[in-house]
Amino acid sequence: MPADSSYGQVLPFPQPVTFGQSALTDVFCQKPAEAAAIGFVLGELGQADRPIIWVQDYASRRENGQLYAPGLRSLRITQPVLRVTVSHPRDVLWTMEEAATCASLSAVIGEVHGAPAVLNFTSTKRLVMRADASGVPLYLIRSGDPGVLSAARARWRVASLPSPPNPYDSQAPGVAQWDLDLFRARGRNPGRWVARYDPQAARKTDRLSLVSRSDYGPLETGGQRIPNSAER
Repeated sequence: MPADSSYGQVLPFPQPVTFGQSALTDVFCQKPAEAAAIGFVLGELGQADRPIIWVQDYASRRENGQLYAPGLRSLRITQPVLRVTVSHPRDVLWTMEEAATCASLSAVIGEVHGAPAVLNFTSTKRLVMRADASGVPLYLIRSGDPGVLSAARARWRVASLPSPPNPYDSQAPGVAQWDLDLFRARGRNPGRWVARYDPQAARKTDRLSLVSRSDYGPLETGGQRIPNSAER
């Protein structure tokens, strides 16, 4: 497969992230209470009229907390978000599968902590089939999970990075910034990017800045190469 032509470019968000917008995307975040994966998924969704279903089990709520509704507006999430809390990971999967049949939703997002046995290739394949049938994109945020086998069309590892300098106030934080590692995907090569979400720019362009962190393009941290997943 040829090198991905998107490396080193600024691309329209969510072009580098979604694969047909009607499939399952895994988003991994290794540190508990790390909001990078949640922010990344919300940043991809953007504005829409149709509601979002957000379901999490007790373990993920305990480890990662709950959505802060007023903060959603900073990521341009103005549509209704219907939150569901269930007791077991299998209930998260069941809820996602049932919700995926409703084409009037803009997305279905699930959160699961750890690597429960019910979260396997078969269960994720069922989610992919439902998403393909309805056209509703599904996202599964997996915290504390080493990355077991899955049928997801795209699999990301997401981590927070220090904010870049604020251009207006040196004492204030800059925009949100993430380290994105696409370690498996259908139809494209893996890659690693720095992603920045700038609310002011998003209001005008709806774009997320992606810069390659591989040998294919310019590096974001002063030329220092960061090894990819296979090298770690």
